[in-house]
Amino acid sequence: MTKNSSIDYSNRVPLEGVDDLFHRRWSPRAFDAKPVPQRDLEVIFEAARWSPSCFNEQPWRFLTSTASSRDRFLDLLLEGNQAWAKTAPVLGFITAEKLFARNGKPNDHAEFDAGAAWMALTLQARMRGLHTHGMAGIHRDRIYEDFGIDRQTTQLICAFALGYIGNPEILPEKYLANEKPSPRKPLADIWRPIS
Repeated sequence: MTKNSSIDYSNRVPLEGVDDLFHRRWSPRAFDAKPVPQRDLEVIFEAARWSPSCFNEQPWRFLTSTASSRDRFLDLLLEGNQAWAKTAPVLGFITAEKLFARNGKPNDHAEFDAGAAWMALTLQARMRGLHTHGMAGIHRDRIYEDFGIDRQTTQLICAFALGYIGNPEILPEKYLANEKPSPRKPLADIWRPIS
């Protein structure tokens, strides 16, 4: 993993033994416009391919921009996300297939499985010196329409940006104060062993 020494992780102190890969993952808004090599993209999405899923269904799908379609993807983000995502070299959308391919029954775990694939993608990106940022602020109806996504069979989950971290000074003023890794809840708040 490439480490950026200018990022202050001091408010993220994990228990001893937790790999840096986890607590040095964060979602910046400042992206450098430098293109991501095709081989890096292949490796990142290949990592997502190996994620676990219910009945090995692998319901996740990633639609990503290229240099020629980037503006199309950017236009489908809400204005607040467009303001900072405009420099990210790769924009994308995550979907999940709602039905099991083998029997056509509802897959109630599809979004959970897509989340696992997103985390795999994100950690592999970090291992290659890249960052990701997921986004809920999207023009949902337009995305379904523009990409011909069938609402009956496919759930649009979110958008994301992927690329190299950029200089925070490129961001609109309102984003500067939060352009740093955020702390996490204490372990006791999220883990409750029950006897």
